[in-house]
This record gives sequence, structure tokens and C-alpha cells, in this order.
Amino acid sequence: MLKTLYPDTCAVSAYEINYEKMYREGYRGILFDIDNTLVPHGAPADERAVALFHRLKQIGFETCLISNNKEPRVKSFGDEVGARYIYKAGKPLPGGYEEGMKKMGTDRWSTFFVGDQIFTDIAGAKRAGLYTILVKPIHPKEEIQIVLKRYLEKIVLFFYFR
Repeated sequence: MLKTLYPDTCAVSAYEINYEKMYREGYRGILFDIDNTLVPHGAPADERAVALFHRLKQIGFETCLISNNKEPRVKSFGDEVGARYIYKAGKPLPGGYEEGMKKMGTDRWSTFFVGDQIFTDIAGAKRAGLYTILVKPIHPKEEIQIVLKRYLEKIVLFFYFR
């Protein structure tokens, strides 16, 4: 049961992943969570996010944002970074991830996911059959329901790192 919550790997930040290596390994699409993965919760796209997505496009990646947020939030971020998007994705259900792959023209063997939450991001991506990278949240300020889930995540990560 816990293994479905375990990420395939962890990174300090979405900005410190070796994307060139992932491309050499055959990955062609990346699904990203937004809040606390790319920017603090609710923040607009910043220069660092725009630069990352420009770099990913230069490498050859297709990108798609996948979020449980409403369209105005996700669309504005996607427009700023030049990425496709899925809003109200229903994470941790696999449908949003599958829709994202369809938009990118990739499949589960050539796509990976980057997110900061185990119970929504990682669990959903694993259910969709994706390789997963868990990153540390960018900012400690979060909505109360996320704060509560972080305590449970600590238990899962304890067993993951054992």
C-alpha cells in the first residue's frame, strides 16, 4: 500500500532536476504541479519559472501543468510559461494525468511527473503509471488541509527513506 505513495526519486527543487539526463533517458513529456512546486502557493509565474519552461522547450520537452485549481489560476500560469494545462484535474485520480499526456502526445513510458505532495501529486501520478519526482515545497505557508496532510507525509517519507 505505502509503495503507491513512494516517489521514484526526490529532489530539493523542480529547478535542480537534471532535465538533460531525463531527456537522454528517453523522456519527452513532463507534467508539473504548480503551487509549492514551481512557485509559492497562489503566486504568479516568476522569471525563474519562465526561464525553466524556456529551457525545457529548448531541450525538446513537451510540458503540461496539472492542477486541482480552477481554470483562471492554471491558465494564467500556463500562458506565462508557455505550457499546456489541465485544471480541476481531480488528483489523485489518474484521469488528469492521462489527459495531460494526450495533450502532449506522450505516453506513460515517455512522461514523468514533478510535484510536492505525496497524497495528491505522487499518488495520482503513480496510479497513472508515471515516473515521479517529489520536490520539497517552496514555501511553508499553505492551506490548512495541506498542512494537515504534511504530517502524514512525514510518516510515509520515514518509511521511504528507511
